Parts: sequence; structure tokens; C-alpha cells
Amino acid sequence: MTELSLYRHLDEMVPWNDRLQVLECIGVIDEASEVKTFIFRSDNQTWFRYQPGQFVTLELPLEDGPLMRTYTLSSSPSRPFSIAVTVKAQAGSVGTRWMFDNLVPGVHIKAYGPAGDFSHHNHPSAKYLFVSAGSGVTPMMSMLRWLNDCAPWTDIAFVNCARRPEEIIFRKELELLGSRMPGLSLGFLIEERSNREVWSGHMGRIDAVRLPLLAPDFRDREVFCCGPDPFMRAVRQMLEAAGFDMAHYHQESFGAPPVEVVPAPFSDASTPAPDSAPVEQITPIRFALSDIDADCVSGQTVLQTARASGVRISAACEFGLCGTCKIKKVSGEVEMSHNGGILDHEIEDGFILACCSKPLGALTVEA
Repeated sequence: MTELSLYRHLDEMVPWNDRLQVLECIGVIDEASEVKTFIFRSDNQTWFRYQPGQFVTLELPLEDGPLMRTYTLSSSPSRPFSIAVTVKAQAGSVGTRWMFDNLVPGVHIKAYGPAGDFSHHNHPSAKYLFVSAGSGVTPMMSMLRWLNDCAPWTDIAFVNCARRPEEIIFRKELELLGSRMPGLSLGFLIEERSNREVWSGHMGRIDAVRLPLLAPDFRDREVFCCGPDPFMRAVRQMLEAAGFDMAHYHQESFGAPPVEVVPAPFSDASTPAPDSAPVEQITPIRFALSDIDADCVSGQTVLQTARASGVRISAACEFGLCGTCKIKKVSGEVEMSHNGGILDHEIEDGFILACCSKPLGALTVEA
């Protein structure tokens, strides 16, 4: 395909459909130590429609079988012909290390999404505070890039924390944007000095003293926070202690929500045991695309039943957040308790998340 034939007007193209198409890696950029950005386009010349701050799930073809990993998009939908994820290889990481070693221009990969509601589009405001640490800067960068393209006058306080100066991801681009966006104020916070770069900026960890220095009017801003769980917990506690209205606080996290532990009712030896254990209820599920009929034991999800029956449904987070296991319900009803991985209009169209849906009766799904 020639370079000239790649050009098409946006209205001549359709949005990317994660159920029909794969992505092609077209570029890899070294951002910092052990941090790379991977850029993708669609094989079929489609464009990408998503909200800045959303994430996708990549299906990584490891030797032992496909591995699902969720990554935030660092690109902006204001530039819809490609998408990018920026990832940091942590100690012991499997998926990210595979990407570092194998994902080069020309390699094709499956992806699912986009998903997530961590986006400033859902919380319009005249003033924002973006607080991040480490690779948690990626959704903030997506939102900032969109604002630079579409609303460059927006009042944004951008605070990023890193261990050393050379570990500030996107530092050069951020400083360039800082010189071009009149409403953008940058605040970098470094934990320790480095022999590689001279640093004369703020030192230490973010706390109740440093936050007002970096964003004096933080109480008047819509706050978005992303980073390691201890970092986000510290920011949240700091804002609560400062009397901040937490309705205007939003954080991104790929960890499972805490499980509420309900204490068992009191019993003693004098309480008689039931005559027999409750009868296990069996509900039939038909996986139409696989032409398989299976029995779902009471308490099991559609995903668990699928796996027990040899039906493959892609899944990543498995607690209703990423949306990777979204499938179409042909007939029947389910009880679904998700965490934002599916939209209301998708539910109205008959889609469910297999990981958090339990059949309420005979069920048929497209899987």
C-alpha cells in the first residue's frame, strides 16, 4: 500500500470495531528508563473514537497462551487515526516485558475497548488539577493533549511526581505544552536527586504543605488522580483533611474494589444443624457461536461456566471494569453487577459482561 493511498477523509471511514479488527504496531518510542510508547493503527483504515483517559485491553500472544493486559491510552482522540499506550516495565512484569521484547512495527495484535469513565469529558469544569505519579501520568497526558488541541485556554494545574528527574515521563513534551498553553501550570515533584540531571525544582513527596505550593487554589478545581494505590490513597486523605469537596475528586484504578466482609450470624453448639445442605440449582446456558450447551451451577458467572465448558471468552480484570468480556445476550435475563465496564446503551442493546453476570434462567449468548 502506497503512502498516498493511506490518506482518506474521516467521513469516508468508520470507527474501529474491536470485535472485527486487529491493530498494527507502527511505532515504538523510548520515553524514559523502562518506559515505552507503542503506537497502533487499524488494518482496515478505520478511525478511533474514545474519550481521553480511557483504556484498552491488549491480547498478548505469549507462548503459554494469550495474556490479557489493560493499558490506558496516552494518545488523544483529537488525533483519531492512531492510538498509543505508554507502559512501564515493572520488576517481574510478564505482559509488559513481552511487549518490550516483541512488539515492533509491523506486528499485529488484538485489542478490546475502549472502556472506562476516567475522563474530564464526564466532569466539565473551568479549572482542573491533574495529579499523577509514575506511569499514572498516561491518562492525564491523554486529557492534556486533547485540551491542547481543542481548548488550549483551559486552566490546568498539572502535578507529576517521580523518583528522579530522568524518570519524569513526557517531561520534554510537558514543558513544551507549558510554553504554549497560557492556562497550564506545571509542577514536578522529585523524591531524590540524580547524578544524571541537575535538579533545582521541588523535592520530596506530595503532602499538605507541598500541594498548596503547586496548586494554591486546589479547592476550586476538579481533581483527577492516578498512580500507585498508596499514592492515590495519600492524595485522597490529604484532600479530605483539607475540607475538599470529594464529589469533585476522581481517581483511576485497575485494582478490584474492596470486598465487604459480612460477619456470619452468631451460632453455638445448641443450634441444630439443618437436615440437609441446600440443593444446588442448575441453569442451562447455550453458547451459540460455539454450539455448546452447558450447565451453570448456582453462584457461577457466565464466564466461569464458559471456561468450564471449553468456551473461550476474552477477559482481563474479571470484576466488571475493563469491558473485555462483553458479549451479546440473545435470550434470557442475567443479574449483572459491574464497575463501569459497560455503558447503559450497550446494556439496552443486549450486551452483558460475562465476568459479572449470573443467569436468572435459561440463557443464550453469542460466544
